Amino acid sequence: MREALREVGFQEERFGPKGERLGGTLGVRDMGSRFETDHYVTPEGALVGVRVHDDACVTAFVQRANYEVKINGPYLEGGCFEPRAGH
Repeated sequence: MREALREVGFQEERFGPKGERLGGTLGVRDMGSRFETDHYVTPEGALVGVRVHDDACVTAFVQRANYEVKINGPYLEGGCFEPRAGH
């Protein structure tokens, strides 16, 4: 996912040591693990976040079986992505 978006011109979002944005608009992560019954699993797929303005993001997840796209504002703790512990 990351390579495909970089090939069409998106640049990875970068942050400085104090959390300040240094440029770029793209973030791609794994789906993150979740607890199921008695163990953690990490689903296949990717989380994608694109900052389209200082106060707006398009986020998505992509898997073999399904996908979702939504619009949200950036989170102080994680840019376009909702912090893993919830917000």
